Amino acid sequence: MKKTLITLCSFSYLICFHLNAAAEKSPDTINENRLLLYKEMEAVTQIPWYWLAGADAYERGLRNTRTDRDDAEGLISIYYAPKEWSGPLNPDLNSEDPTTISLFEGVGKDGNDNGKASLDEDADVLFTFADYLADYGFDEDNIQIGLWDYYQRDQAVNIISGHAALYQKYNKLDLEEHAFPLPKQYNYSYRSTWGDRRGWGGRRIHEGTDIFAGYQTPVRATSYGVVELKGWNKFGGWRIGIRDLTNSYHYYAHLSGFEDGIKMRSLVAPGDVIGYVGSSGYGKPGTQGKFPPHLHYGIYRDNGYTEWSYDPYPSLRAWEQTDL
Repeated sequence: MKKTLITLCSFSYLICFHLNAAAEKSPDTINENRLLLYKEMEAVTQIPWYWLAGADAYERGLRNTRTDRDDAEGLISIYYAPKEWSGPLNPDLNSEDPTTISLFEGVGKDGNDNGKASLDEDADVLFTFADYLADYGFDEDNIQIGLWDYYQRDQAVNIISGHAALYQKYNKLDLEEHAFPLPKQYNYSYRSTWGDRRGWGGRRIHEGTDIFAGYQTPVRATSYGVVELKGWNKFGGWRIGIRDLTNSYHYYAHLSGFEDGIKMRSLVAPGDVIGYVGSSGYGKPGTQGKFPPHLHYGIYRDNGYTEWSYDPYPSLRAWEQTDL
């Protein structure tokens, strides 16, 4: 965490918030301080706070999956390379003088009115990003255009838009709860099967954990997220994909059907029923019964370029123990 006390003073407001990210490390306090930052920048730039929170959450997820991110760990995870911040031709990439930075076409701006534009100050980083988006407009369509120009990636815009929708709906940042995908009062069994060989449709590995249960056992969302995919796949049958606030993609396959009201871009919370256990897949649409009924559950990580699967078994065990 940054070691300095951050003082947030908006250009047209007299209220200053004093935040110390190093001294207060509890998740609740960190979320409170982040929310103060987001709302302060909303007041200054008119970009809704939940869009700033969505982009910041997206970048935090990237930082946790990539080794090429050399940014310091502060409240805000939005990343700028020193060359981009200070200007590509600036002889002093550590410059914090806003005038000099602007002269060399750097993006860095002073977000807390202390006369410096520092990569080490969360207020400066967040204001620089929010001010960039404000040049495009303040409604959803224009913000998404600004995000695309910034990231040059459709999936980045989709993920951030989903994050923003979740923060807007629940009006808080503390959305980190999880649930086991099947209700614990139902009979089920599972073991670690990630990486096992699969032969149908060509040699491949098993990218998930199979949880065996009876037909029509409810299947639940394991996290807060957005339905990113719904429909048929020749391998997974009827399946749903949900993107959470860490950018992880949760894949539920071989369903017998979907819960009423679940559709593309639906927002879900941990424990929400999204479908029902079945044995669909391994064939054309509607194929059923080629294997015992079970839920195939997988998790995929996004790093800003691509996605890959990782073993969900440890997470499932943890969620099973803490779920009510």
